[in-house]
Amino acid sequence: MTAEVLVQGLVSGLLMGFVYALIAAGLSLIFGLMEIVNFAHGEFLMGAMFATFWAWALLKLDPLVSLPLTVLLLALFGLLVYHGLIRWILGAPMLAQIFATFGLAIFLRAAAQALWGADFRLVKGPLVDGRISLAGIFIGLPQLVASVGALCAFGLLYWFIRKTETGLALQATSQDRQAAMLMGIDTQRMFALGWAIGAGCVGAAGALLAMFFYIFPDVGATFALLAYVAVALGGFGNVPATLLAGVIVGIVEVLGGLLIAPALKYAVVFSLYLVVVLWRPQGLLGRF
Repeated sequence: MTAEVLVQGLVSGLLMGFVYALIAAGLSLIFGLMEIVNFAHGEFLMGAMFATFWAWALLKLDPLVSLPLTVLLLALFGLLVYHGLIRWILGAPMLAQIFATFGLAIFLRAAAQALWGADFRLVKGPLVDGRISLAGIFIGLPQLVASVGALCAFGLLYWFIRKTETGLALQATSQDRQAAMLMGIDTQRMFALGWAIGAGCVGAAGALLAMFFYIFPDVGATFALLAYVAVALGGFGNVPATLLAGVIVGIVEVLGGLLIAPALKYAVVFSLYLVVVLWRPQGLLGRF
């Protein structure tokens, strides 16, 4: 393998890693607030990609144009899921919580298959198309724009959590729910906000992925698994650490496919996950 191919793989992994980080950020935020793993996270992503596709197919809106609408739609859907399902199981046993979100995932995937079939769809001719060459390294423009967009969205999320009063209230709720209530913070409102933000992050990621990735009912499954790995690597509930973890997952995935075999690239990622879980269960950087 030449150095040029290796650098190409590193660049591709880095670009996808930013998108993985944005997907994982929403998952990590929800877990940090309520210690609930959203097993329907991948289906949220699938819904965002379908929403972007239909906005393009029916309204002729490019994914970049419809991105704010997709984020808003997914945020509202996150609120609906919280008020309609999650708030009723907050005090339930962990097994009931798992079954609730896993059942939601099955329902959303089956609904997508019933409504739109199992066909693969693609947004053709987006505003950002083609590729550029830098020193012999080819970079797809949709992938580049998606990674920059994901990085900007992640930066906005980080600023909101660290620099705003509401973000500080989210942190307080995540760190100690009872103490936050004693300080006058409406924890139920923070939970609902967390689900809205988490789903909104997935909405942004889905709109960005729709520029270059096929859209079908099972599309969210693989991305969700990689997001779970990123959350575990960075530390459950540690939103800033998911950026580093997402980049690691993206690079390991691509290099695993290049150095070992394309069919084993996910096996390499999950092997890394097992090593980290056994060696450092709290993640590379621990809880936020």
